[in-house]
Amino acid sequence: MSIAVSAIPIGIIGGTQGFRYLSLFFIALIFLVTFFVSFIISYIITHPLKRLTGNIDEISKGKLDVTLSSSEIYEINNLTDSLNRVMVSLKLAIHKVGVKKGEIFEDAVKAKEAAEQRQLELFNSIPGWAWETDAKGVYMFCSRNISKFLGYSSDEIIGKNMFDFISSEDQKKSKQIFNDAAKKKQHIKNLENWNVHKNGIKICVVTNAIPFFDDNGNLLGYRGVDTDISSEKEYELKIKQLNSDISMLKSEINKLINEQGKSKQNKVRDIAPEITKIDETWSEHEFDMVFIFDEKANILDCNENMYQKLGYTKSELLSLNLADIDTLESIGEIKNKIIKAKEIGSITFKTIHKRKDGSAILVQENLQYLKDKDKFKGIVREDYSQKKSLK
Repeated sequence: MSIAVSAIPIGIIGGTQGFRYLSLFFIALIFLVTFFVSFIISYIITHPLKRLTGNIDEISKGKLDVTLSSSEIYEINNLTDSLNRVMVSLKLAIHKVGVKKGEIFEDAVKAKEAAEQRQLELFNSIPGWAWETDAKGVYMFCSRNISKFLGYSSDEIIGKNMFDFISSEDQKKSKQIFNDAAKKKQHIKNLENWNVHKNGIKICVVTNAIPFFDDNGNLLGYRGVDTDISSEKEYELKIKQLNSDISMLKSEINKLINEQGKSKQNKVRDIAPEITKIDETWSEHEFDMVFIFDEKANILDCNENMYQKLGYTKSELLSLNLADIDTLESIGEIKNKIIKAKEIGSITFKTIHKRKDGSAILVQENLQYLKDKDKFKGIVREDYSQKKSLK
């Protein structure tokens, strides 16, 4: 007050400009006083709260002998008194149970740590990562091992939409499936999609997830696991390519056989009737190989030429099926030819037989149905015109 009164003559002497400076002086003085008072009040309030928070932290670790300091603030003193009563009740309960206070807190901490370790081991054991999203697909949780698969930390993932990490080719399909499942509150099962690694490489994952709800049954989001199946996809593509190559090779071989056989079709037609009339007594001079087999294509008997040409003993050959010695025909295709032979009496075709050592023989084969014995006879001639090309 005395400072203010003494400043008045200065304002009068200085005129209008003096009063302006005087006003600025009072504003600055009020600001400084207000700031100082606020600082004092803040310290008086926050210091006891900080001290009480530290005490509560110590209590949570099992230290029940902590002394709670009183405060000049009435509300904080009430809180301190309430906490003291809780500690007295807790000590009494521990005494009645007959356990040491440290055991309760230590066991709880150990149980929590053990649970966290089991969870970490579980996440690390799966070939993928666990996650949780809201109803729109925004990550709210992601296991730390995602970094092994996508190169991102869990902190980088949380808060972003799961579709941000799916390749552009699969985004539309994945969003549609996710949205349909969310509307119907259904599980997401075996959804395959390609994710993009932080370095730009794509990995194939399969997604499985279950919805979770609030107390009113409203969908809150999904919890699931993405499993890396890139290796399986790679093997699948290789198998498809291999099957394609085999089909192409088989087609080329059949084409070659057909082209080579066109010039001899009339001769084959002449040979076929002659073969069908052959007697049950096997001629080892006129024909290379003769064998008997059943409807399942199991070889039941054969002549000496048969097993010698293929490099087997007779007992070895009789343990085989026609599909085991035929390179071109599958068991299904052979059975179809057997059915046709049973219907029309006989069937003649060209194929490739496989020796025991893996080498091949291009042959002309005639299958006959022996109606009286309900068995089949196979008569085979080697096609010497293609022998060099197969070697």
